[in-house]
Amino acid sequence: MVTQSTITLTGPAGQLEVMLHLPDSEPVAIAVVAHPLPTMGGTMDNKVVTTLAKTFAELGFVTLRFNFRGVGASEGVFDSGNGEVEDALAVVQHALDAFGPLPLILAGFSFGAYVAARAAQHIHPQPHKLVLIAPAVGRFAMPNVPHNTLAVHGEQDEVIPLSDALDWARPQHLPIVVFPEAGHFFHGRLNQLKQLVLNEFNGCRL
Repeated sequence: MVTQSTITLTGPAGQLEVMLHLPDSEPVAIAVVAHPLPTMGGTMDNKVVTTLAKTFAELGFVTLRFNFRGVGASEGVFDSGNGEVEDALAVVQHALDAFGPLPLILAGFSFGAYVAARAAQHIHPQPHKLVLIAPAVGRFAMPNVPHNTLAVHGEQDEVIPLSDALDWARPQHLPIVVFPEAGHFFHGRLNQLKQLVLNEFNGCRL
C-alpha cells in the first residue's frame, strides 16, 4: 500500500509543489522524479512521470515528484534549466533531511532527465543511480552520466530523435534501452516501462 500526499517546500524561487509517495513499509531508498519541459505543458502529472513515481513507490522507495518553478502551485518563472536544477536539488535536500540517509535515485523524463543529470553533478556522494527516460539531448546540453545510468529511448521518438541520443551516448560507451516503435511519450508502452524499472531494481543491492 502506498499513500500519496501533496506537500509544499520552500524552494530557491518560492514555494514548490511536491507529491509525496510513501510506502507503508520502512523505505529502502529515496527517488526524486523530474517532469518534462514546462513551456510545452510538462507537469509532475505527466503519465511517464507518474508511472516512474508509482513504480519506485512499489519498490519500497519514498518517492517525490514535483512541479518546477512556475508550474502548478510552484512559484517562480521558467529558467531554461538552471533554476530547475536548483529546484530539484531543493527537493533532494528535503528528502534526505526527512528520510535519509538512504540510497538516492534521480529520475527524469525528457527535459526532466536533463535536469536530473545536471543535478546529480552537484550531489555528494553521487546518487546511487540515474534513470533517464527520453533524455532531451540536442535540445539541452546533456552532461555525461555515470556508466550505471539506466537510459531509455523510443525508436520512433518524434521529439528527440534516437540518433541524437545515440550520438550523446556513444562517446560515453553508455548503453541505451530502445523500445521498438515507441514514440516520445511511450503511448501504449507504460506498463512495459514500469516492468523495465522493476527489473532494474528488484534484487539489486541498494
